Amino acid sequence: MKLHMNKRYLHIGITAFLVIAASICFYYLVFHGDRFSAQLKNFFTIISPVLYGIIFAYLMTPMVNGIERRLLIPIFEKNGKPISKKHKKIFRIVSVFLTLFIVCQLIYGFFSILIPNIVKSIKSISYQFPYYVQNLTIWSAKFLEDNPDIEKMVVNFLDTYSEEFSNYLNDSIVPQMETLVKQVSLSLISVLKLLWNFIIGIVISVYVLFSKETFAGQAKKIVFALMSKKTANHFIRDVRFTSDTFIGFISGKIIDSIIIGFICFAGTSILKMPYALLISVIVGVTNIIPFFGPYLGAVPSTILILMVNPIQSFYFILFILVLQQVDGNVIGPKILGQSTGLSGFWVIFSITVFGGIMGIPGMIIGVPFFAVLYAMTRRITNKMLSKKGLPLETYMYLDVDYIEENDNFIPREEKINSFFRLKWKKNEPEKDNEKGE
Repeated sequence: MKLHMNKRYLHIGITAFLVIAASICFYYLVFHGDRFSAQLKNFFTIISPVLYGIIFAYLMTPMVNGIERRLLIPIFEKNGKPISKKHKKIFRIVSVFLTLFIVCQLIYGFFSILIPNIVKSIKSISYQFPYYVQNLTIWSAKFLEDNPDIEKMVVNFLDTYSEEFSNYLNDSIVPQMETLVKQVSLSLISVLKLLWNFIIGIVISVYVLFSKETFAGQAKKIVFALMSKKTANHFIRDVRFTSDTFIGFISGKIIDSIIIGFICFAGTSILKMPYALLISVIVGVTNIIPFFGPYLGAVPSTILILMVNPIQSFYFILFILVLQQVDGNVIGPKILGQSTGLSGFWVIFSITVFGGIMGIPGMIIGVPFFAVLYAMTRRITNKMLSKKGLPLETYMYLDVDYIEENDNFIPREEKINSFFRLKWKKNEPEKDNEKGE
């Protein structure tokens, strides 16, 4: 006896199951969110080497494609020989290992120059720190002596809060020193685990780069199997747009930060400021964070210069302000162009929101991620407006008060004018009667 299954009841059953499952998940998220976040954190900890490998492969893909398509294939095509699958595999092997070699050499060269100078600067700071404190104390004492009003304010402030500060040190900081030592030890272990995951991630990235077209084809195959052709085409186009936005912004921002670091090193060297290389590295690295990064890097750099020469710290602040104006108006737009298409408000909004959620990584990826959301929202909005036969340009809606049934746009000024005309017409007969009387 064959069992005939009604598709309608099957769909109803699947829908009911999904609704119940979604309700259970929602309840669990609301009332047991801590457990869910802990499990999610453990999951990401386990798969972090795979994520690192995918990220490394994603960042190295443009270099691999450039070496393969612009260097190896043109050289082979000059000989007039056809490119077979075997040759393509050889090209991929050469391009991947050549990319890894270039990246490793760049990283090694960067740190081989950077680390000795940073260590030298840190040793110099530690050896001369008492002198810097004495120098700063003498300068501040002279400044307060020349400004008695400010000296009186500072003395009152110290008298008010010195006792509270000492109590805070004795009651809070000192008892927690043992906990702080434990946290430092755990941090060292976490750093070693992170380095190990990075090594595994590099190995995984090699496999991903070798088979990136296969992985992309498998993903497209699944998308076309689960969605309609039209929806799948839109989805693939959105993924491609997301990828182009991310890789364009991140790579452009890295290049921009390297240029800013070199300019900062040249400027601080010409101005004969102390710790020029260390300060330039701080400014260049923090410049990767959009908008707030330059100011985050300027604060510790200013403190370093302040301990040596307070006057030069003032010149450094002016130099950083000029440098950031040049970066924001000349260098950044030339390199990044309109890769995000976001206004200044949305840039600050995305950095604030994603930085609060994910910290420093959120501040870096927040802008391109929000740019993707912004572009998708704009596309969906334009599509819905097109179905209604309404214009897509934003300026058409700036002064609109309402839209009539025949799609005529009525601006606010016309409504105000019609209101005053109506009021004048109501008062007009009274004026005529007064004149007639």
